[in-house]
Amino acid sequence: MSAELVALGDWLAVPSVVVLWCAVLLRAPSAVRSPDQRGLLLAVATAAGAMTLNLPDVVEAAQRNPDTAHLVGLVRNLTGVLSAGVVLYFVSATTRGRRLRLASAAGTAVLLGALVVLDGVAPAHGLHGMPPGRDPVPSLAYWLTLMSAHLLANTVCVYVCWRYSRRAGSRGLAAGLRLFGLGTALAGLFWCGYLLKALSSASWQMPYLPLLMNLHGLLRAAAILVPTLFTLRRTFADGAAAWRLWPLWRDLVGAVPHVALHKPRAGRLVELLWPPVPRDLLVYRKVIETRDAILVLHDYVAPGVPEQARGHVAAAGVPVQHAEAAVLACVIREARRARDAGRAPEPGAYPGADRDGSDLADERSFLVDVAEAYGSATAGSFRPAAVP
Repeated sequence: MSAELVALGDWLAVPSVVVLWCAVLLRAPSAVRSPDQRGLLLAVATAAGAMTLNLPDVVEAAQRNPDTAHLVGLVRNLTGVLSAGVVLYFVSATTRGRRLRLASAAGTAVLLGALVVLDGVAPAHGLHGMPPGRDPVPSLAYWLTLMSAHLLANTVCVYVCWRYSRRAGSRGLAAGLRLFGLGTALAGLFWCGYLLKALSSASWQMPYLPLLMNLHGLLRAAAILVPTLFTLRRTFADGAAAWRLWPLWRDLVGAVPHVALHKPRAGRLVELLWPPVPRDLLVYRKVIETRDAILVLHDYVAPGVPEQARGHVAAAGVPVQHAEAAVLACVIREARRARDAGRAPEPGAYPGADRDGSDLADERSFLVDVAEAYGSATAGSFRPAAVP
């Protein structure tokens, strides 16, 4: 099992970096428009940069030249500390902690300067590291400073993410904070492993550390992609609702064309792929226009039709939870026939045409049920008797 975990950690090195950079690129446009997201994106981008410089192939290439190896090691560690500082700044900005924000900025600057000084005063060296059986390169003080910076930032970040995820007003924010906090906790364990090596020369934990760091990268990528995933889920849900509403909407705007902002496309697939309105307004327009058409058609509902529709639906054995939608579907079909037959409108008050107090989500769900009932055999077979 131990060998498998070590192999998994090594294998995840490149995928975790690739996923991190993909997440950064996907979230960059929205982060540019939203100041609240810029700190988080910068934190993940700098972490991705540090992990990129720690890839085995990059390290191997850097070791061919001592000067290059030294530069890569220093830049990697400075980028990691900058990432830790930005993480602290991000969580302080999220919690409106002005003191923590100032302390994180000042502390990051001091630690970066200290690392540069400690690197400069150390004897000539190449790639930074903690080789087995030898002193840390460039020095133990350098590594203790580096580890202290990461552990302090990670501890505060995990605490704040956990605390505020329990108070988050949305599931997306709570999920993002928990994923980010869990990823940061794994990064903290990574640096605890290095601290144990520095203080006791223990090395049993070292082969497992890449797994912790690479899982941390995947979790942080997932954290910043939570809004994108929620947006995709909403887009798919809206697309499914628009697809299911199409037959009802098309028939109703065909009967009452003035309620539609745009004429129906050639088919619902075309409408879904090339909507005549902004995509995020497609379902909204379908719901509003369908409801407006129903309100127009209820003036063509003859007395007694709703009662007969209820009896017809009950006789058909429609489940109670779908009965209201089925009744309205039957009434709409009859109202369309009456309008097409030239019946004069009579302002009425059919209760099924009004749903006061329902929000857009409830209205959309109800109209999707109506659309399904509208195309059913129950609605298609409804023929009221003795309509005056």
